[in-house]
Amino acid sequence: MVDVLAARTAHLIFAALWAGSVCFVAAVVLPLARDGAFNTTRPLEVISGKLTSISRVSSVVLLLSGGHLAGNRYTSETLFGSTNGRLVLAMVALWLLLTALVEIGTKRFEAGLTGKKIREPARDALPVFRAAAVTAIGLLVVAGLLSANVARLL
Repeated sequence: MVDVLAARTAHLIFAALWAGSVCFVAAVVLPLARDGAFNTTRPLEVISGKLTSISRVSSVVLLLSGGHLAGNRYTSETLFGSTNGRLVLAMVALWLLLTALVEIGTKRFEAGLTGKKIREPARDALPVFRAAAVTAIGLLVVAGLLSANVARLL
């Protein structure tokens, strides 16, 4: 029981941290960089590095805590045959997509920053980060549906 509570808490904290970080970079940092608000690449390199760290740690914590929660709640039959089980599978797909988008976006951004450019790398990475932000919001919506136990309403 305590392990499930700890897993749920860790899952929620890291999901919110990851989603919030991605949305902040997509909505604030990259548009500012694209528009020339930064004079040097150093703060952007630091932000990109921190986002990569947050993304990787969160991805692992979510995999472990989500796997523990699913293992305690679902069988293969209920995972594939129930509304909540399908929501969990959707969450896994979105988790994989978000992980990939953040990795692609940060690599694209950092590659341009190494050339001491700011606006062009931000412009190139922005569509990927916008897709990542939408994916992160989708993850939070699915989490809300699961936590509200939407299956009982259907």
